[in-house]
Amino acid sequence: MRRYLGLHRDNLVDALRRLRRQPFATLLTVLVIAIALALPAGLRVLVNDQNTARISRRRIPRFRQRLGVVFQDHKLLYDRSVFDNVALPLVIAGASRREIDKRVRAALDQVGLLGRETHPPITLSTGEQQRVGIARALAPRPDVLIADEPTGNLDPDLSAEIMQLFARFNEVGVTLLIATHDLELIEHMPHRRLKLVAGRIESDSSGAR
Repeated sequence: MRRYLGLHRDNLVDALRRLRRQPFATLLTVLVIAIALALPAGLRVLVNDQNTARISRRRIPRFRQRLGVVFQDHKLLYDRSVFDNVALPLVIAGASRREIDKRVRAALDQVGLLGRETHPPITLSTGEQQRVGIARALAPRPDVLIADEPTGNLDPDLSAEIMQLFARFNEVGVTLLIATHDLELIEHMPHRRLKLVAGRIESDSSGAR
């Protein structure tokens, strides 16, 4: 998108070039490193000007609070309401009840689900469940939003709708990193695209290598 995950380009490309020497390197590998689920030695990846390799284990939870993550399979709690699902990261962060209520409703409004707060996720369509996952990622007002195959389980119309949502978030200053195999969906989007094939950078729409 406008900014590439808040990562300095040279550091990101260097990280990908190191990764491509490994046969298992994938887009998911990059996402895992970005949210500090793995901190491989020798890679210098900056997220919001912070070197992920230097984050202590104790500080990783606070670092992740600045990131929003959208999963392909939603990762929703089906025994909780839509409101409770979206509120989860705020509860973990220790936000006040008033702040939680305000942010949850604002996030649901952004994804077109305001008024569905009390519904259990199981009663929603697949597309709506994905929107709940996006609202949950947005509720803490992250600096960076990371999406792993966010349209992988959706039909073409819903996929286009979700990507339009992401584009709107980017317009108001949210940095996004989206991993997808749906090249046709993003082919004409006016944002930077890195294409990986078998762990190697095959193309970069910005022309940088």
